[in-house]
Amino acid sequence: MIEIIPAILPKNYEDMKNKISLVRGIVPIVQIDICDGIFVKNITWPFTMGRNGDYNFQNILQEREGMPFWEDVDFELDLMVANAVKNFDIYTKLGAKRIIFHIETDEIKRDLTGFKDFIEGIDVYVRDTLEIGVAINSTTPLEQIFPIVKCVDFVQCMGIEHIGFQEQDFDERVLEQIKNLKEKFNDLIISVDGGVTLDTAPELIDAGASRLVAGSAIFQQNDIIDIIEKFKNL
Repeated sequence: MIEIIPAILPKNYEDMKNKISLVRGIVPIVQIDICDGIFVKNITWPFTMGRNGDYNFQNILQEREGMPFWEDVDFELDLMVANAVKNFDIYTKLGAKRIIFHIETDEIKRDLTGFKDFIEGIDVYVRDTLEIGVAINSTTPLEQIFPIVKCVDFVQCMGIEHIGFQEQDFDERVLEQIKNLKEKFNDLIISVDGGVTLDTAPELIDAGASRLVAGSAIFQQNDIIDIIEKFKNL
């Protein structure tokens, strides 16, 4: 079954809360794209308020409050940031169900063996409730992730060339990427983020994707319930 995941590039806490409210009760999980302006040029919550984050972010870290509507929806955090591994414990405090690391960050690319050791060393009780994914760009040689595929729960293929932004053209190179991954790792869960529309979704599904992450294709529609139903019925 195909999973549809709305993606939010939150300008601030209120923007994130408002967008989550639009899909609350419609989907079980949303993706929060976290960009720090270092790994990608875009900056999103919580970094829009400076390096320490905003008031709500600090309250969440100190367990004074939770993520918006956390009782009704789960979250996956797409960490388009520098030092995601180093700050892993901070991001886990946001209560995510899934956390996605980007293999192209300097921190991981510089020491892939160390990243593999990090994943394998995550506390077993944490791994019982947290899925770990790794994201690759459309230009990333697949061989780079072969050593860690067995250590992660899924791979996220980026369907656009310039990550960290929405409303971009679909990068067809991702189709071959998905096919090659499924050929080598038949049971691998593959998620696609970027360029996902009602037009591109059938190709992505045929190639082997089982999770489709869509931002503007969902949130720019007048009838969000209808568009999500159309995605589900593909």
